[in-house]
Amino acid sequence: MSSAFGDFGPLTERRRAEKARQQRRRLMIAGGTVSIVIILIVMGGAAVMYSGKASSDDGDYKKGSSPAKGKSGGGSGSSSSSQPDLKAVSKSIKVMCAQTDYQDACEKSIGKAANASATSPKDIIRTAVEVIGNAVCQAFDRADLIMSNDPRVKAAVADCKEVYEDAKDDLNSTLKGIDAGGKDGLAKQGYQLRLWLSAVIAHQETCIEGFPDGDFKAKVKESFNNGKELTSNALALIEKASSLLSTVKASKRRLLAEEEGAASQTEPALDKDGVPEWVADGERRVLKGGGFKNNLTPNVVVAKDDSGKFKTINEALSAMPKTYDGRYVIYVKEGVYEEYVTITKKMVNVTVYGDGAKKSIVTGNRNYVDGLTTFKTATFTAQGDGFMAIGMGFQNTAGAEKHQAVALLVQSDRSVFLNCRMDGFQDTLYAHSKAQFYRNCIISGTVDFIFGDAAAVFQNCILVLRRPMDNQQNIATAQGRADAREATGFVLQKCEFTAESALRDAGRLAIRNYLGRPWRECSRTLVMESELPDFIDKAGYMPWNNGDFALKTLWYAEYGNTGPGADTSGRVNWPGYKKVISKADAAKFTVENFLHAQPWIDPTGTPVKYDLFT
Repeated sequence: MSSAFGDFGPLTERRRAEKARQQRRRLMIAGGTVSIVIILIVMGGAAVMYSGKASSDDGDYKKGSSPAKGKSGGGSGSSSSSQPDLKAVSKSIKVMCAQTDYQDACEKSIGKAANASATSPKDIIRTAVEVIGNAVCQAFDRADLIMSNDPRVKAAVADCKEVYEDAKDDLNSTLKGIDAGGKDGLAKQGYQLRLWLSAVIAHQETCIEGFPDGDFKAKVKESFNNGKELTSNALALIEKASSLLSTVKASKRRLLAEEEGAASQTEPALDKDGVPEWVADGERRVLKGGGFKNNLTPNVVVAKDDSGKFKTINEALSAMPKTYDGRYVIYVKEGVYEEYVTITKKMVNVTVYGDGAKKSIVTGNRNYVDGLTTFKTATFTAQGDGFMAIGMGFQNTAGAEKHQAVALLVQSDRSVFLNCRMDGFQDTLYAHSKAQFYRNCIISGTVDFIFGDAAAVFQNCILVLRRPMDNQQNIATAQGRADAREATGFVLQKCEFTAESALRDAGRLAIRNYLGRPWRECSRTLVMESELPDFIDKAGYMPWNNGDFALKTLWYAEYGNTGPGADTSGRVNWPGYKKVISKADAAKFTVENFLHAQPWIDPTGTPVKYDLFT
């Protein structure tokens, strides 16, 4: 015994520990170096070591402007031999573009815009985003030039003008996000960059969708092909770069954690306000501010009975300060408010809370049959980032016979809806784009009553299927991801499906009820840990217009559902339907992993389950 442990003493142990630490440091440096070399090889940056340093202006995209160019930063005494090699830059572009779905468009567009100072993968990725601007501008310009006396065409052109401004804003946000992130920018906020670019695709699709079927729509759709391809390419490059850089960073963090004897930390670093450190100063106020649990003191009160400062929500919004630090809270007292409300893009970090979803109600009846585009039928529109609604009801009372009639349209990034109710028939909730979280909400409707191209999680929600027209079926979701690179999709977690009495009275087989159908090519929906009753059709899903559109490219799956409607043995056999996925795959779509939401949900005080329930 003594001989076996004879060399085990305090001094020797310290020497062993020191030797182990040195070895771990060497492994960390070697591992990090190897990983970086792999990235440079994969991204094309290892072809040549450049001495030039790229720098650019603020990167804002404006109509008619050329993409921002980097400038060579050579100091005094630099020689021509130290300048970057254009052939090497071209080779790097070619290697990087090999990872995209539209390689020719990638090489041509970036090759024309890039210059000799595009010295790194980050520079080339930035150029890949810049070139989207001119392509999108040209497409929207073509739509703007359409002359027609058809009121629906005119309405579609008006939509295009509006969403073009949204597309510009999201492109600018992407460029600024790339610039602001520093050397680890792509690793820190790759998801957010992809979410902005996904919204750019959604805006292009919204312009196209507004036109009635026919020659105009076909021409507009064709004009956007280049813009959508370039956006897809930028998504691919950012996804690959951020994934690889995150792997390197995680490996370093793991080794450091082992050296310090601490657990590895995978969450983003937060400041004292609970806001991620990478968030730009201009956007920090969107995330900070007390949540409803800690601070529900309203800035203004809206009441129909004159007990508040304003009688309408629009009056309260008109009086809102142009600049406000923190969360701006509007209390809407009990009442039915017949008005059309828009929380504009400039109205960031607004909370609207009521006396309950069946007491404080915003209602309208705009609809498609009466001549409006779907985009313009919404009773309530939330555009400003960081929007939150608590205990509010949103209605569109147009009825099933009026077809598309939106109660709530959401474009707000990092938006939260808690204890709310959305009532309508066809197209009740338009979850248009960006990151959205719905908790304890009731959503009712008939055809595609939750639709759009957001990255949205519906947790502990109740979906109420209503009685449609006799020639219709009920479809709960119609997710609209148009490109497989987008960071979007619908996740229904721990939800319950129920039917209103009018539907039940029609008989179980009279109206077929489905979980979803694909609105666009790469539609993505996961129903997990939810209660599915027997009135859900055994096929589960239905095709779009009875054709084979999107059946190979969509991604639909289920996990951990219960109830008589959860039996997947009779489900569709489409190539894109995954049936029941594994727990590990389902975990990728939790609130934390899919929305990266803890930094922006926690400050609001919203109850949330970040992982799986089971």
